[in-house]
Amino acid sequence: MEPRVSCTISEGIADVRLDRPDKLNALDPPMFTALAETGLRLRDDHSVRAVVLSGAGRAFCAGLDFGSFRAMDGQGHEPASYEGDGPARALGQKAAYVWTELPVPVIAAVHGVAFGGGLQIALGADIRLVAPDARLSVMEIRWGLVPDMTGTQLLPGLVGRDVAKELTFTGRIVEGEEAVRIGLATRAEADPHAAAMALAAEIAGKSPHAIRRAKQLLELGGRVGLGEGFAAEQRAIRELIGSPNQVEAVRANLDGRAPEFRDTTPEDH
Repeated sequence: MEPRVSCTISEGIADVRLDRPDKLNALDPPMFTALAETGLRLRDDHSVRAVVLSGAGRAFCAGLDFGSFRAMDGQGHEPASYEGDGPARALGQKAAYVWTELPVPVIAAVHGVAFGGGLQIALGADIRLVAPDARLSVMEIRWGLVPDMTGTQLLPGLVGRDVAKELTFTGRIVEGEEAVRIGLATRAEADPHAAAMALAAEIAGKSPHAIRRAKQLLELGGRVGLGEGFAAEQRAIRELIGSPNQVEAVRANLDGRAPEFRDTTPEDH
């Protein structure tokens, strides 16, 4: 069987691609497994500073493989479980949510279609760059289903609860420019992958310790009380001030040169 996901790492940037172009990167069990395993490997790779997540060929991801869908055959369907840490306990959920769990920024580059589960995978990214003519849809309702890959929990935080309901209840298709207007995407780009790689390079040039702490803090926003969030800010700033990478950031700025940061280590987490 051909690999379902490809991953190359260069200069701190992991370029991850759903790699089943003949099927528009449709999701089948091996694809779910490959996504979860790739994300977990990157989570533990302390040389990685940013991740770009995209689809090979003509689309980001067309959603559930129709053959897998037909295999449900009206007899009920028990999602594959995932044995591991974190809140995602089903394999499909882990395939999408693992990108949120990565300690570094993840940028989804979306072209073609991102339907159903494909859209939910993109929701796991921190930033979504979409082609103007990309087509996105919470399509599960068309098949008598509900989003079950963390989408019901992540979507309202992006577009608001009422818009999330409208998109989920109708399954309508949203094109790139509208996706940006409603908060489903960050911005539109003629070449999402090139733009995502450029943004990843910019992020990779910043202090990796500060970037990781920033993602941790922003993930807490709206999910914990203000007291806990403010306390986390203070712990982070105490850890960063005077640290080698923070000192290097100051010196590089004053010297007018590119900084030379050291990567994180397991002891930093």
